[in-house]
Amino acid sequence: MDLATIKDLANEVKQNIHNVIIGKDDTIDLLLVALISSGHVLLEDVPGTGKTLLAKTLAQSLSCTCKRIQFTPDLLPSDVTGINFYSQKAGEFEFRAGPIFSNIVLADEINRATPRTQSSLLECMEERQATIDGETHQLERPFMVIATQNPLESQGTFPLPEAQLDRFLLKVQLGYPSKKEGIEILKRFKEKNPIEDLQPAASRDDILEAQQLYSQVYISDELLEYILTIIEETRNHDQIQLGVSPRGSQALLKAVQVYAVLKGRDYVVPDDIKFMVNPVLGHRLVLSHTIRVKENQAETILNEILEKVPVPSEELIAKGTNGL
Repeated sequence: MDLATIKDLANEVKQNIHNVIIGKDDTIDLLLVALISSGHVLLEDVPGTGKTLLAKTLAQSLSCTCKRIQFTPDLLPSDVTGINFYSQKAGEFEFRAGPIFSNIVLADEINRATPRTQSSLLECMEERQATIDGETHQLERPFMVIATQNPLESQGTFPLPEAQLDRFLLKVQLGYPSKKEGIEILKRFKEKNPIEDLQPAASRDDILEAQQLYSQVYISDELLEYILTIIEETRNHDQIQLGVSPRGSQALLKAVQVYAVLKGRDYVVPDDIKFMVNPVLGHRLVLSHTIRVKENQAETILNEILEKVPVPSEELIAKGTNGL
């Protein structure tokens, strides 16, 4: 497999998703970016916009194991990671794996679980392992968490802490479909749900190989400096209480490399970075209390930073690289 093959693989998966999902090209691209770069995704939007359906469609498009966890206030950490139970037949304790031991984990309405249960995902998402009763169990790769949450409801929900948000590579909002897309949705789902007949478009081995190769995408030193300048601006901004961490800067680098491949290039350009800044960095910012209540304020601040930071010269970027 080479970078061109990754692009073809992504296109096949994207086309397969379009058998169920109408439109949402940029959103699907972001999901594929997270998948190939071994990241996790937080889908946030109002009820009924297709968050869970999109997550299930991506999972079903891959020949990987997939499990869904419905997060509720009474969900326990052991319900997620698993337990050691005493088997009378064997006369000893045995480990019963929880749903986290899957390639794709759909964490539905993640903010309905208590902070104690949410914290059970921290080790799993960052280190790809789960420690139960002092024993560490490795998670099978690829491993990806796709979580959904409703931003409107506050009763019975627990906001995700900064440490949890920082472990999501991307935060994605779907938005409402256009009128034309809405008509197509009604036609497609009139008789039955098309996901019932959906077949996988990529194997587990394909995904693992793509995750090993995308880092070959070239990015110039000038663009690395451009990324770090944007990151530092978030740390020094007077309306931001807590800026982007080093984990966030690494996440942005990974995301732009994969996005460049999806766009048919083996090198990164400034537009790749500009496109990925909001979905990768927006949820990592802790804003000052005076502006925290304002809607989409993080996106506004990041757009202001992008306007402020000088863009590197095009002549310094590609250095003899080619399209795929």
